[in-house]
Amino acid sequence: MAKQRLSVVVTRRLPEEVETRLSELFDVTLRDDDAPMSRTDLAEAMKSADVLVPTVTDEIDSALISQAGDRLKLIANYGAGVDHIDVATARQRGVLVSNTPGVLTDDTADMTMALLLAVLRRIPEGLHVMQSGDWDGWAPTAYLGGRVAGRRLGILGMGRIGQAVARRASAFGMQVHYHNRRRLRPETEQALDATFWESLDQMVARMDVISVNCPATPSTFHLMNARRLKLMKPEAVIVNTSRGEVVDEAALTRMLRAGEIAGAGLDVYEHGTRVNPRLRELGNVVLLPHMGSATREGRIEMGEKVIINIKTFDDGHRPPDQVVPSML
Repeated sequence: MAKQRLSVVVTRRLPEEVETRLSELFDVTLRDDDAPMSRTDLAEAMKSADVLVPTVTDEIDSALISQAGDRLKLIANYGAGVDHIDVATARQRGVLVSNTPGVLTDDTADMTMALLLAVLRRIPEGLHVMQSGDWDGWAPTAYLGGRVAGRRLGILGMGRIGQAVARRASAFGMQVHYHNRRRLRPETEQALDATFWESLDQMVARMDVISVNCPATPSTFHLMNARRLKLMKPEAVIVNTSRGEVVDEAALTRMLRAGEIAGAGLDVYEHGTRVNPRLRELGNVVLLPHMGSATREGRIEMGEKVIINIKTFDDGHRPPDQVVPSML
């Protein structure tokens, strides 16, 4: 007798290759449009499915997990970050959680450098002038930005992405510094030519650029708060491609408007799509719509990780990318 296929519900549209493979392997329910599921739809899906495949736009909190049906045994997240999932409650209910680490490292590190260059070299201002037709020729003092080489880069969070940023920054001639929950091994630190700071306050006060590359956890919420942002040099800039909640967005906006920080490059925001409107008004700020991991190759590799996690679970084994509370 053939084994009954797992019931899998996917909450957003995924690349065609990923959806096709999911359909071949499982009894999958796909989305007809790319709108996020409502909370009611999420609750219904969690009552009827064996596996839920959510994304960062789905808030899978304790209340939703508590309402889940007995069938739900795996939440196979399409993404590396799991701060939108109550992993502890899931574990209590006997529901495993997996993610897709590692596949977006280079893409996000590339975007970090793109934002850094865009802010320091005033690229959006140049684009605006060209698109508006207002350029009237080269001038010795026009659109003067800052040289990247020789600047001190302070990386907040030296995991996979932080280390990838460090390698890229070194190639641009930047001096790499970092603060991390745990210091890197001496051989890794030496290979990256990176200087460790045990005190985040001391590092922030001495850097020309701060790059936020740590995950969102209770301990990193507003890690860059108003007090710490005030430690930054007036000519320094901050780049965030990690999670918006790590930076106090209201305080950052006030300081950028007052000229107390020279600029910012942001791909993530504290309140999701509700971006502080005053940030949009600033010429020294580059805003992107959460594009850090948005490459076709990366999205397909994420899907492949999801499939491997589900298939391994279906075969009676622990998903290779299982997430447990102690990892957070």
